[in-house]
Amino acid sequence: MTAKRILSGMQPTNQLHLGNYLGALKNWVALQDQDYECLFCVVDLHAITMPYDRDKLAQATREIAAAYIAAGIDPAKCPIFPQSAVPAHSELMWLFATMTQMGKLERMTQFKDKAGKNKERAGLGLFSYPVLMAADILLYKATHVPVGEDQKQHLELTREIAATFNARYQAGFFPQTEPMILGEATRVMSLRDGTSKMSKSAESDMSRINLTDDADTIVRKIRKAKTDPAPLGETIESLQGRPEALNLVTIYAALAGVSRAEVLAQFGGQPFSVFKPALADLAVETLSPMTGRMTDLLSDPAEIDRILASGADKARALAEPVLRDVREIMGFWRG
Repeated sequence: MTAKRILSGMQPTNQLHLGNYLGALKNWVALQDQDYECLFCVVDLHAITMPYDRDKLAQATREIAAAYIAAGIDPAKCPIFPQSAVPAHSELMWLFATMTQMGKLERMTQFKDKAGKNKERAGLGLFSYPVLMAADILLYKATHVPVGEDQKQHLELTREIAATFNARYQAGFFPQTEPMILGEATRVMSLRDGTSKMSKSAESDMSRINLTDDADTIVRKIRKAKTDPAPLGETIESLQGRPEALNLVTIYAALAGVSRAEVLAQFGGQPFSVFKPALADLAVETLSPMTGRMTDLLSDPAEIDRILASGADKARALAEPVLRDVREIMGFWRG
């Protein structure tokens, strides 16, 4: 196994947005050129833990793959594959489920948020979501996983499951996967509410910039983004208590590849009527080529399917020996 391996993925639900790009995709592109072996999946098994449209699932999977490639992921270097195309994900999840305590799963904040007041009616899949995530990661013995702040709890459970397996079977088999929190924009917030995360499922489309938005739409959304009357401050501390202002500065910094302090050094003291047009120009310059590339890719679904099939073959070649060893360590019959 390579010294350093990364596994990450996104759900094929709704459209990807600026937060997905800045918080994950942009960083993935940089990682593929560093000293890591990278695998990127479309986590379609996770997507069905909540109500979904079965008629759109396959196409949504293609769209996520197209977004990966349009953002700069090279499928010849980093396999891109649907999670469901590698059955070992599901089998390892079940094996891990036998050694994961209910109490730990009940403490998962994402389950509480998604189940809401109806947790008694929530599906087992939603409850056991973190166990499947652990299987996704450990199936490839990933040493590092790029995560947002909201996924750190799940990764900690992954580390606990790996430790439990290694201790129970006296085998130092699984690594202690390390989290990677990268870039300025680890958490991009809504354009309408700087205290809420930018979301694919938010009711208002004006709350996010979709990766498929055209230039005019991007400019309009940034122009109408919520702000406050005061000009930009000149220090990060001056933006405390001003979540919308901080969010726009964070987005600019991430798009430009600079620090927030550098953004404020350039725009501090100026009104939003100056800053917003500059941000809109930068967003259009960055995202328009990606949107065009996605359109081209989606016009040839057979090519995307070929890329996904090739990625799945490579993923299975890595996953199946690991699962075979797990079965042997756990004592299963081997014919």
